[in-house]
Amino acid sequence: MNSSMAETETQTQDVGSILSRVPAAVGQGVIAVLEHSAGLAMLTAQTVVAAARPRRYYGALVAQAYDMGVRSLPVVVLVAALSGAVTSQQSGYQFTGTVPIWIIGSIVAASVLTELGPVITALVLVGRIGARIGAELGTMVVTEQVDALRAVGRDPIEQLVVPRVLAGTLVLPPLVAIADFVAIGAGWAGAVITLPITTSEFVYGVRSYYHDFALWFGLIKAAVFGATITFIGCYIGMKARGGAEGVGRTTTAVVVSGTVAIMFWDAVLARLLKAFG
Repeated sequence: MNSSMAETETQTQDVGSILSRVPAAVGQGVIAVLEHSAGLAMLTAQTVVAAARPRRYYGALVAQAYDMGVRSLPVVVLVAALSGAVTSQQSGYQFTGTVPIWIIGSIVAASVLTELGPVITALVLVGRIGARIGAELGTMVVTEQVDALRAVGRDPIEQLVVPRVLAGTLVLPPLVAIADFVAIGAGWAGAVITLPITTSEFVYGVRSYYHDFALWFGLIKAAVFGATITFIGCYIGMKARGGAEGVGRTTTAVVVSGTVAIMFWDAVLARLLKAFG
């Protein structure tokens, strides 16, 4: 009996100890959110100001655009082709026999132009572009290369952040346009090979859905995603601390934060498509 009472009392004390730490944890979370909000706002203002001097970062912008664009093409094309083929086959399995077969073309076009093209491409590039930026800038911070830039009178925001953010914003729309084309082409190939649909029926379905706003909306999403990926990579990379271990944590934080941010923007921008589409 005494043992049972002692155990109950211990459990009550443990629960009380946990509850007593909740306000402190909530307070720390609020403080962290406010600190990051202020840091993001400050970096945004500094980036906008530095972007007004293009002659100082033009060369770096071209190099970053080449690395983010041309070198990302193989993985973007591969993922887009797989996404389009899977979408057409799954649509066929779900709707064959219940709706006109040309609907498959409409489903593929709608899915690719408004969602799969920009979102899948952005999620793939979070790992390739965002993680690389975080690791590069994080390494420069922990090895004091950023401090060296300041010591010789150069602005790290102008030299490191602006070229990457602008390159991501400019490069993502063309990559998404290529991904859209490849995904719809792969959807057509997958549908013709595996489903009872002809090329003319698939094209009719695509044309019945297509409207200019869907294409432009997808490209606008791509620009927002590109700016988000690169900006988050720069922000987290510039705050790296703790040597090699800190750089590893930075890379992980960029991928996680970038993925969450893309899904957030996708949900927000979807409301605009519904309102204006």
